[in-house]
Amino acid sequence: MSESSHEAASSVRSLSSHLLSTKTSIRPRRAGAVSRRDVIDRARESGASVVAVTAPAGYGKSTMLAEWAAVESRPVAWATVDEFDDDPVALLTLLATAGGQISPRAREVSEAMGAMGVGVLGRSAPMLAEALAQAPAPFVLFVDDVHAASSDACHDALELVLTGIPAGSQIVLASRREQPYLARLRADGAMFELGSDDLRIDEEGARRIFKGASVTVSDEALAVAVDRCEGWATGLYLCALATRAGSDVVAITGGERFVADYLYGEGLAGLSDALRDFLRRTAVLDQMSGPLCDAMLQTDDSHALLRDLEARGVFLVALDGERRWFRYHALFREFLLTELSRVEASRIVGLHLRAAEWFEQAGLPERAIEHLLAAGERTHAGVLVAQLAMPAYQSGRIAVLDRWLAALGPATIEASSGLMGIAAWTALLAGQSPAAEERAATLERARLDFATADEALAFESSRAMIRIAMCLSGPSRLLTDAELAVASEPLWSPWRAPALYLLGTALVLVGDTPGAEGAFTASVERAAQAGNTAALLLSESELAVIALDGGTIEDAAHHARAAMSVVDDNHLDGYPTATLALAVSARVALRQGDAAASHRLLARAMRARIHCNHVMPFVAVRARLQLAKVFAGLGDAAAARQLLKEADDLLQRCPQVAALGAEVTEFRQSLGDGSGTVLGLPLTPAEMRLLPYLQTHLMIAEIGQRLFISRNTASTEVKSIYRKLGATTRSAAVERAIELGLLGG
Repeated sequence: MSESSHEAASSVRSLSSHLLSTKTSIRPRRAGAVSRRDVIDRARESGASVVAVTAPAGYGKSTMLAEWAAVESRPVAWATVDEFDDDPVALLTLLATAGGQISPRAREVSEAMGAMGVGVLGRSAPMLAEALAQAPAPFVLFVDDVHAASSDACHDALELVLTGIPAGSQIVLASRREQPYLARLRADGAMFELGSDDLRIDEEGARRIFKGASVTVSDEALAVAVDRCEGWATGLYLCALATRAGSDVVAITGGERFVADYLYGEGLAGLSDALRDFLRRTAVLDQMSGPLCDAMLQTDDSHALLRDLEARGVFLVALDGERRWFRYHALFREFLLTELSRVEASRIVGLHLRAAEWFEQAGLPERAIEHLLAAGERTHAGVLVAQLAMPAYQSGRIAVLDRWLAALGPATIEASSGLMGIAAWTALLAGQSPAAEERAATLERARLDFATADEALAFESSRAMIRIAMCLSGPSRLLTDAELAVASEPLWSPWRAPALYLLGTALVLVGDTPGAEGAFTASVERAAQAGNTAALLLSESELAVIALDGGTIEDAAHHARAAMSVVDDNHLDGYPTATLALAVSARVALRQGDAAASHRLLARAMRARIHCNHVMPFVAVRARLQLAKVFAGLGDAAAARQLLKEADDLLQRCPQVAALGAEVTEFRQSLGDGSGTVLGLPLTPAEMRLLPYLQTHLMIAEIGQRLFISRNTASTEVKSIYRKLGATTRSAAVERAIELGLLGG
């Protein structure tokens, strides 16, 4: 890498780190703000581990949290949630990063938050809860703007994190809306709640607000303002600004229902046209800096304007100590965006496009995508989504990726050969059904015009690889497709490693084990060079299987260690592609006489197999056969048979991998009649999907809704879980699952 490349990469990391630090920096107390010390003291003295502050925008929630942080004697940490955190992995990563200020263990697990699907509930959220529970001293964790993480998946994850707040510590959650994940705590009387009534400003507080705005009014006028604004802090401040601009406070209609345009208009009356233009146009940004605003507005004085506006008190909040990044008060931004649409609607697309360009050049393509989508520029957004798809998958941000693809829409996806392939691959590797089938079908029926023969060949290679991974043809055709893919991908291609891995799978299916071993070995070499974790993980796992079945235990252990390094270094627990690595590693550990390690790896593999399903049948069957062999080696023939039954179901659904059926049949015949007591009958993938939800407050019908199954099906699975774990209550089932390694870190 050149010196300039190193500098560019360092700059990107610096900006990304700085933006994250603005979200985990403890907010300074705003000068002149009305004190809420009495409310803070009530919350502190309540002894509740969870304090919920729920009120509409403008009631001073953030200001109160900042004051609390300033007077708190316990160690404090802060997290501000935004729209980019409406994904359970992103939310948990933010909270773990913030928690690192109060718990060394939280700092350690912050990089291990990547998980997918129910792995967030089964592993990541419990890990963070445990890390917070191990804090060396009582603390207070402030989480502002929780409403921005509005998805059910985020609510479920946050509910589990709350269980880790130890006695003497508190987590303070500020939200504009009701927080449904608090239902259990509310029922148990284990939380302290503050609402709009608790945050209303009285006349003494209103006088301070007016004084801070350099406005003097009579006691009677002040009383009118408090009454009409119903104690709403922002409304009172707006009244003060309007009065300062010449309005009669008695004539102003108050409360949250007042005409915001009038008050905001009066509040901006003293500003120049240039400042008003600046405010409107920069409102398209959720966070802003001088350089960003300059690029978007094509000016060179934005930083000075931001500092000027901050000095004027115009609803601008500094996000860092250096005052490089700012945001507008949420209500003010909403008003400015309305004004922008009314006054300068024709500018909006251009503003978003220039903001996107700045973020892309700054190395923050995720933020660029959001602005491109807002501008309706789906083609360029699609290019960036294609680039970010695999990193998003590997970091567990499947929800974000799915949202991007949904926003792009079928027309954009089907117009791009690269985007079609990426969409299919990400669904495939995540075990998403029916999304994988639908995207594969879209790819198969596509008829595109290409500028060059090389582009057409690359597209055919992409289609061929999807067919192989999903085993959509018989072994001979799969081998032909694999040979085409390898021949089509040059040595430098990022897709050569997957092509070589898929060639190996096709060779296994036609019975050429030596040829398969060579293909997997070549895939490992190329995948290591290209940084392709999926191909590296799967190829090393297959080499371990081949070595166990026909080579030496030393070779098997070498490849198993390499595969597990990929899993652990990239935090891939819970990923379908990790199932085979975990299973074969458990088998290696058992062969080496380490039963304890085999048990641990076996539990992890059983969790990962939840999404290791028919969309990648070769991997799913191979993994279950390895799991069956581990159970058998541990003396649990009954569990081994259940895994073989799962393999049978896959073989029946995907007859193209029938060649693997002979191995399944042969191993089944080798099993004796004994039954084991290691785990009893293992939970099925469906039961494993449901298990983490038993940690939440959700009723059975609600769990069914989360999993898109009927209440009756959910109830049947719960009963089966209880029976297999020897439990009669949810809490007992959860405790037993944790003991067995089926839940938790």
